[in-house]
Amino acid sequence: MVEQQKPQPQTQQKFVAAQSSTVYEEELATEKELADFSGSKPYQLPLLADSILERGKSLIGTRYRFGGTSEAGFDCSGFIGYLFREEAGMNLPRSTREMINVDAPLVARNNLKPGDLLFFSTSGRGRVSHAGIYLGDNQFIHSSSRRSGGVRVDNLGDSYWSKTFIEAKRALAMAPTTVTASK
Repeated sequence: MVEQQKPQPQTQQKFVAAQSSTVYEEELATEKELADFSGSKPYQLPLLADSILERGKSLIGTRYRFGGTSEAGFDCSGFIGYLFREEAGMNLPRSTREMINVDAPLVARNNLKPGDLLFFSTSGRGRVSHAGIYLGDNQFIHSSSRRSGGVRVDNLGDSYWSKTFIEAKRALAMAPTTVTASK
């Protein structure tokens, strides 16, 4: 005997449609907030992020140097500032304490996109002391300590990084409209 599939009651169909509509509206609201934030400028996040991350990966192994802002050696904020300046034409604040205060959209950890800035409290004092750039797939690139080998990739899910994570910001939403990623 072949069992026929019963059609869903109309109320259940309406619930599913309403739920899908709500998710879609939330996604549109986030995109609208980013567009409003960037002054309705063309939003080139993926292209700029790719350029920043490609250049960052080419610098893996560059030594750590406290206060460093060049390919001769970077500290964490110097590395981020260098990449954003060279690849996106953006001048970010020099220190992580200033960088965390940029007026950029906050991003939930489960909504991270490549190019987002990640902030950590690694000093045990409860305030920002380290930063990196999200690559995707729970990976991020940063300039770590001299002992750890300078510019490297780590997993945000590792217990150390997971417990020291503070917040993330989408600084690329502030990119000037005239910037085109260098390739």
